Amino acid sequence: MKNILILNAGTRNKLVRYFKHELHNNAKVIATDSYYLAPAIYEADKYYVTSNFRAEGYWDNIEKICDDENVGLIVSLIDPELEELALRRERFEKKGILLNSADYSKIHDCFDKMNTIKFLKDNGFPYIKSYTSLSDAEKALASGDVGFPLFMKPRCGSGSAGIQKIENLTQLKNGCAVSEDYMIQEFMPGQELGVDVYVDLISNEVCGVFVKKKLKMRAGETDKSISFKDEKLFDTIVRFAKEYGLRGANDVDVFEKNGEYYISEVNPRFGGGYLHAYECGVNFPKFLINNMCGIQNTPDVGNYKEGVYMMKFFDVKIMREKDDI
Repeated sequence: MKNILILNAGTRNKLVRYFKHELHNNAKVIATDSYYLAPAIYEADKYYVTSNFRAEGYWDNIEKICDDENVGLIVSLIDPELEELALRRERFEKKGILLNSADYSKIHDCFDKMNTIKFLKDNGFPYIKSYTSLSDAEKALASGDVGFPLFMKPRCGSGSAGIQKIENLTQLKNGCAVSEDYMIQEFMPGQELGVDVYVDLISNEVCGVFVKKKLKMRAGETDKSISFKDEKLFDTIVRFAKEYGLRGANDVDVFEKNGEYYISEVNPRFGGGYLHAYECGVNFPKFLINNMCGIQNTPDVGNYKEGVYMMKFFDVKIMREKDDI
């Protein structure tokens, strides 16, 4: 069995442990990060401290790591790197290396959140009313199509950076004056849900879906949640994932409003709240390992217990200075 390379592992210690557990000592987990004090790299069987992914020569270095370490699967854990990785799909696939990634164009559409909204609207999904200019938002307000409060966020942002609730026209104008890269949306007051969805890298069939109600957020990630099941939502997510062209492990944000489910945005990677899914038996690392080995996964949507809480808490990684690289 080939080894797994996790790029920019950061603080995703638990996820590294999950991959190691699922390999059952039959292969290794190799981790990288550009910072030598990224704690997750020290959970791996072997690690490399690299340059920033935007630096010249970075991808040549990653390719060399793949050659030296007999890598069969690459998993990146940070948003900005995903497009760059997807651009090099053919380069890695020629070496027999699978990527936990959709095609470049789809990764780009996921990060340009207005493209996701447009897809939802054009394909008959419930969608959040969204605008990319002050004038369009003012017209919608004047016509009564939307009202205050509104929600404003970067069109191509990551995490919770730059998001704000807009209570009046003055706040709206001030927000638009700060940046041109924004989206103005109707405010969704309903329950926010996080959906982990796995699309098989061989069959392109949706093989796993896990839904959690978000109870508390911290730094853009789910801090506390409870598992939730609803067949209508499962059907919506399965249809969306297949039609939109998602592949591998993904994190989808959804709002429930008056019995309808509104997809807000898609993170085409492992979400920070995926830990909840794994602990409930929805095993994306195993799915990826199977695909790396040429095995198609059998669809098993919604096979987990409802009403299970996840509560994150702090932990630390300690090492001596002389053990440092």
